[in-house]
Amino acid sequence: MTTTPHSRTGRLDTTGPVFRPGDPGYDEEIRGFQTAYTHRPAVVLGAAHAEDIRLGVEYAARQNLPIAVQATGHGLSVPAAGGLLIGTRRLTGVVVDPVARTARVAAGAPASALIAAAGQYGLAPLNGSSPSVGVIGYHLGGGLGILARTHGYAADHVRALDMVTADGQSRRLEPGDELFAAVLGSGGNFGVVTALELELFPITRVFGGQLTFGTALVEPALEAWRQWTAAVPEELTSAITLMTMPELPMIPEPLRGRYIATIAVAWTGPAAAGEALVAPLRAVGPRLADTLRDMPYAETDSIHRDPDFPHAYTATNALLSELTATATESLLDTAGAEAAIPTVLSLRHLGGALRRPGPAGVAVDHRDAEYLARFITGGEQPGDGLRAHHDALRKILSPWLIGHSPAFLYGAGDWADEAQTRAGYAAATYARLAALKAAYDPGNLFRHNRNIRPR
Repeated sequence: MTTTPHSRTGRLDTTGPVFRPGDPGYDEEIRGFQTAYTHRPAVVLGAAHAEDIRLGVEYAARQNLPIAVQATGHGLSVPAAGGLLIGTRRLTGVVVDPVARTARVAAGAPASALIAAAGQYGLAPLNGSSPSVGVIGYHLGGGLGILARTHGYAADHVRALDMVTADGQSRRLEPGDELFAAVLGSGGNFGVVTALELELFPITRVFGGQLTFGTALVEPALEAWRQWTAAVPEELTSAITLMTMPELPMIPEPLRGRYIATIAVAWTGPAAAGEALVAPLRAVGPRLADTLRDMPYAETDSIHRDPDFPHAYTATNALLSELTATATESLLDTAGAEAAIPTVLSLRHLGGALRRPGPAGVAVDHRDAEYLARFITGGEQPGDGLRAHHDALRKILSPWLIGHSPAFLYGAGDWADEAQTRAGYAAATYARLAALKAAYDPGNLFRHNRNIRPR
């Protein structure tokens, strides 16, 4: 690990703009993809380069100000009230080394920029379902990608990272450094990552897309998918999502207002083999939509079709040892079309390469999980009724519950206590992370997250 000593400057003197409440541009600078919460910091730094970030951290540390970091704002759960917000959205550079099959990605680059840059050389990253998510935040959460069963967690394929820690030092972290692995999977608890170097893969095309079934076929589609996942090869990654489509103009008329099941598929083998593999799913019955096709990697955002507009959302999740018919029937009773609180139920098939141990110390646990169940609800202000609803869904799955993924806990910052964070890790991992937190951020300046408290 190499470090750059902090300077002795006594003020926030940066190239990038600085905003305070009431300043022109302040509201725009704090705005993010998540609208259930918004940071309301005392000071906002719109970082123009990595040195701005270091100066911002140094400034905050000197004044004991808590630090929040925002690139795209997708994962915001614990908003800042006061303190310093470091915005990284201006730092979007991506540099590809086609010979080494790596990319160096700046702090604010979205997945779309990385996909485009890598694609020029016939390469692809292990990105997630949304092209607008920040690359850095995605990897700090572990990185459960569209090809996860084939290649594992994206965090396992990081080669190096540059980070500013709470003491205002810039550090180059590589495998073997005690902080390197701890940072990957812990969601921004140890500092601000200014750049990340990651592995790319020689992938140019994928067979994938969606099969969408109407209300009458939701239950048969869910059961068919559940049974189908028990035998598919690890080159195939899939998920099923059950939801009532909103009555919005951008929703196609056949789907608008209907309770549907959508199966998303990504297969890295030959397209003909992919067609054969999905035959049991198509046999469920007529589809409202069938977009499965061989596609360029640049078009893989169409596999999940995540919303591309800012909105309010909260979510919990459960990592499961298995998925039984009893469990899915109970989930439909509680979170189905007639649920008192409208709920998007998403089930993700894990296993495959995700079971394999990552590099030593990478903080992505519960790798023995076979499924991830996600429960996504809307609303600007989560209340007691919503929390009870989330708890009821997790209780249904308690016989198979291994833990949960911190990366898929959205919104509901008031519920982000230490117990919730602990449940995202094995006990030994959490103890190690808490000890490192005490060493590198004893004042807990980086606490606007699912916080790991110093021990």
